[in-house]
Amino acid sequence: MATAFALELSDVSCTFVSKDDPSQRYTAVRDVNLTVAAGEFVSVVGPTGCGKSTLLNVGAGLLAPSTGEVRVFGERLAGINRRAGYMFQTESLMPWRTALQNVMAGLEFRGATDARAQAEEWLRRVGLGGFGDRYPHQLSGGMRKRVSLAQTLVLDPDIILMDEPFSALDIQTRQLMENEVLELWAAKKKAVLFITHDLDEAIAMSDRVVCLSAGPASHPIGEFAIDLPRPRDVAEVRVTPRFVELHRAIWSVLRDEVLKGYQQQLAA
Repeated sequence: MATAFALELSDVSCTFVSKDDPSQRYTAVRDVNLTVAAGEFVSVVGPTGCGKSTLLNVGAGLLAPSTGEVRVFGERLAGINRRAGYMFQTESLMPWRTALQNVMAGLEFRGATDARAQAEEWLRRVGLGGFGDRYPHQLSGGMRKRVSLAQTLVLDPDIILMDEPFSALDIQTRQLMENEVLELWAAKKKAVLFITHDLDEAIAMSDRVVCLSAGPASHPIGEFAIDLPRPRDVAEVRVTPRFVELHRAIWSVLRDEVLKGYQQQLAA
C-alpha cells in the first residue's frame, strides 16, 4: 500500500459569499489538487491575489473548502490541523511577552512541563540564545522572524506551513533566514508547504514548485521538480546554469498569468 501524503488537497474549491448580497460570490480557487510528501519542501507561486494563502489556510484547517477534501497523513481533516505549524507573513509575536515567553507560549498551552528549557534550546538554534529577555520592539525585523520560526518549530509539527514569511526583510537578512530554514529543515525533514511571490526563493529552497493561475478560480497550471543538489546556499545556487534553466522554464508558464493578475489589479 502506498504511503499517505503528509498533506493532500483533493479537488478543493473555495467560494466566498457576500454577507450583504448573497448573489455576490467570489471563487478564489477551483478544483485544486496539491500534495506534499513527508520530508518534502513544496513551494506555491503565482500572481498576487491568486489564492495562495487561501490554500495554506485550507491546509491548516482555518478555512473549510466549499468542495473537495483535505487529508493529513491519510486521515480526512476536520477542524484545525493539529499536526501542522503555521508561520504567518504578518507579525505574530505577542508584544507584551519576551522572546522566550513567546516561544514558550504554545508549549505552555499544551501543558509541557519543560517549556522553558525547550524554548531556550530553540532560541539558541535560531541564533538568539542571548536575547530571550528582549521584547519584540527591542528586536530587529530579522530577529523577530527568528523568534517566530522558533515559536513554530518548538512544537515539533509534522507539517510546516509558511506564508511569505520573509517578504518584509531586506535581501541580505532574507537570504540568511532562507539558509537557516533550509538547515533546520534538513535536520528533521518535515513536510513544508511554502507560499511565496518570489520565484528565485521558491526555486532556491524547494524540491518542487507548483504554479497557480491568476484568479478568480485559480488552479495549478504547472509543476516543476527542482533537481538542484542539496545542501544549498540560496545566494550561490542562483548563479548556477541549472537554476537559470529552471527559472526560465517556470517563468515561461507564469509570465502571462502574472501580467493578467496585474491588469486585474489596475482595473479594480
